[in-house]
Amino acid sequence: MKSQAGPNPQEDYKLKDTKPQLGERWPHGGVRGGGGWISSERATSTYDLVEQMFYLYVRVVKAKNLPTNPLTGSCDPYVEVKLGNYKGKTHHFEKRTNPEWKQVFAFSKEKIQSSILEVYVREKDMVARDDYIGKVVFDMNEVPTRVPPDSPLAPQWYRLEHRTSDTKVRGEVMLAVWMGTQADEAFPEAWHSDAASVHGEGSFSIRSKVYVSPKLWYLRVNVIEAQDVQPHDKSQTPQAFVKVHVGNQTLKTNVCPTKTPNPMWNEDLIFVAAEPFEELLVLTVENKVSSAKDEQVGKISLPLTMFERRMDHRPVHSRWFTLERFGFGALEGDKRHEHKFSTRVHLRVCLEGAYHVLDESTLYISDVRPTARQLWKQPIGILEVGILSAQGLLPMKTKDGKSTTDAYCVAKYGQKWVRTRTIIESFSPKWNEQYTWEVYDPCTVITLGVFDNCHLGGNEKPTSGSGAKNDSRIGKVRIRLSTLEMDRIYTNSYPLLVLHPSGLKKMGELQLAVRFTCLSLANIIYLYGHPLLPKMHYLHPFTVNQLDSLRYQAMNIVAVRLGRAEPPLRKEVVEYMLDVDSHMWSMRRSKANFFRIVSLFSGLISMSRWLGEVRHWKNPITTVLVHVLFVLLICYPELILPTIFLYMFLIGIWNFRFRPRVPPSMDTKLSWAEAVHPDEMDEEFDTFPTSKAQDVARMRYDRLRSVAGRIQTVVGDIATQGERFQAVLSWRDPRASSLFVFLCLIIAVVLYVTPFKMIALISGIVWLRHPKFRSKLPSVPSNFFRRLPSRADSML
Repeated sequence: MKSQAGPNPQEDYKLKDTKPQLGERWPHGGVRGGGGWISSERATSTYDLVEQMFYLYVRVVKAKNLPTNPLTGSCDPYVEVKLGNYKGKTHHFEKRTNPEWKQVFAFSKEKIQSSILEVYVREKDMVARDDYIGKVVFDMNEVPTRVPPDSPLAPQWYRLEHRTSDTKVRGEVMLAVWMGTQADEAFPEAWHSDAASVHGEGSFSIRSKVYVSPKLWYLRVNVIEAQDVQPHDKSQTPQAFVKVHVGNQTLKTNVCPTKTPNPMWNEDLIFVAAEPFEELLVLTVENKVSSAKDEQVGKISLPLTMFERRMDHRPVHSRWFTLERFGFGALEGDKRHEHKFSTRVHLRVCLEGAYHVLDESTLYISDVRPTARQLWKQPIGILEVGILSAQGLLPMKTKDGKSTTDAYCVAKYGQKWVRTRTIIESFSPKWNEQYTWEVYDPCTVITLGVFDNCHLGGNEKPTSGSGAKNDSRIGKVRIRLSTLEMDRIYTNSYPLLVLHPSGLKKMGELQLAVRFTCLSLANIIYLYGHPLLPKMHYLHPFTVNQLDSLRYQAMNIVAVRLGRAEPPLRKEVVEYMLDVDSHMWSMRRSKANFFRIVSLFSGLISMSRWLGEVRHWKNPITTVLVHVLFVLLICYPELILPTIFLYMFLIGIWNFRFRPRVPPSMDTKLSWAEAVHPDEMDEEFDTFPTSKAQDVARMRYDRLRSVAGRIQTVVGDIATQGERFQAVLSWRDPRASSLFVFLCLIIAVVLYVTPFKMIALISGIVWLRHPKFRSKLPSVPSNFFRRLPSRADSML
């Protein structure tokens, strides 16, 4: 096996169009007597975005009346399914003459090199060679084809035959054999001939699975005050603060500025909690003895299930909680109740259901629904993704002395994660698996990543030389739904690009088929004028520092919970999909954001050049027309606004011819990834905190990187806002551009028939209106603008 990706200095990093044979195609289908292939219609197929792959399925259900071994007097049976050079085995039972296996074997049709299928029932022998009990032979030409939506094929009893002759022997086995596709319900849990070399626990990590992210809540702990705080040294007045723990998260209030036994804080501490609530809220009141010493005064542990779930901004009721005095051991437990006065703390705690817990960046967010299900709206569309194959993957590890790659693909949209099966030892794996998501907002992004499975139980060694057995990243793709036309199938090959300390590397290509189906066009238009996030994010917003910390905690919780599934979706995979390090300082990203801003001013520069050409009469006809237009606008100022909107309408209609025909992909030039300096790349892959210098230098270097990371984010946000202006008329989001273009036409007509003075008067009154008539939520134009796509989702 040789890699298909040889060294090529002129690698193509752009998106490519592909024309795969999508849809179901069944042999010997159609009307009676008709041979050949019949393509199914979309209405009758649930797998119309993938290439059909045929498999021979063998379901081994059970056996009965098996003979016992004359020497041992027992029977330890198992079944071996043999097709050419491929062999699959069930697990064996000890001392069982009527075993039940209920196991399915799948053999890829394109790799079948035999005309007969042999099913052997054998007995496990711990000392000598396993004995043959009997066999059943099937002619491949007589195997029936199961065509969905047919019900599963009923298994039948088959008498066992002698291994070397056609004579019947004692015992029967229940089998079902049929030809099907990857759409068969037996496919996900079947043993695959492609993975015959994987045994033991590694066989569980190669199967395709669907995961659901845990339901995340924001936990708001409002620490109001405390009473009767008694320090250990009763001669001193305490200066108290409160520390709260929820799982691995720890926050504390400010130290009360005055020394008093009844301190007040009235501070909000925000945590992230996940259902089911396994952690406790542990609150301690501590006394600031000195700058280097704190003493614990009292403690209380509370289950999260006791707190109210808030669905709006209305305040919840506060409660007093009595703390356990610190220092009483088990032998002194009864003395706790002797205290007439105990330290009490006044809290207002609630689980926020009206927020969306952010576990990914808002620039390429995939879900904007609030936590509480009763606040969800109806879905506005369906997203279908066919994960077809990958081409030209690079070798990721060495196994038994040869280079290989065991690739699988992960897709994340909303709370649903999907993981394809692992294709063993292939640089051009074919998955052909189709998945569906409900869409609640079109201005969201689906993320797909390709990884190398390093947990198959073999003698793998990563090519990077690192000793850690982490699933290696091969590449990532993002697709913004608002850039997709409705009901159109996009079949493209996306480049898989990864940054290494040595520079940019193309790891291969991922072939996808994507379709966004609209269920309600009216709801989509309605959404473009409403806030992207739930209204609580605007009525009671969090600070930037809080959002960064909460997002990091949410990512950790999601990674831990998904890592506990079987097979686990590992932490390195989840972190790569959620861009855990996107906020870190990078000279390359800073340059890329800077040049994004520079490109925005290119339009103004071009306009100034054009005005210079008009002034200098480079084109006399154009100059004369500009003079005539200028005189008309001076004489009739009411024509200024309708002319501008009409001009923007015409620009939008003209640009419709040049609209993007394919969704955007990772842009290496935009990301400034092709010409990055090696030292800058080394800095980007440096650890945090750094390990490059001594203690003092490390402290200063980390401080510089932290500040620079903030500047980088601000610069990126400025570039994003400017690119959204460009997206209005660029048809990158066809629905937003069509809405804006026709809105411009309507405004132009209205302004043509309405006196300018009246428009100016109404505009001034609206702009100067009283605060009572204003909403805290963003305006409709602001919401529309924030939903416009930027080029941030095309950056590496």
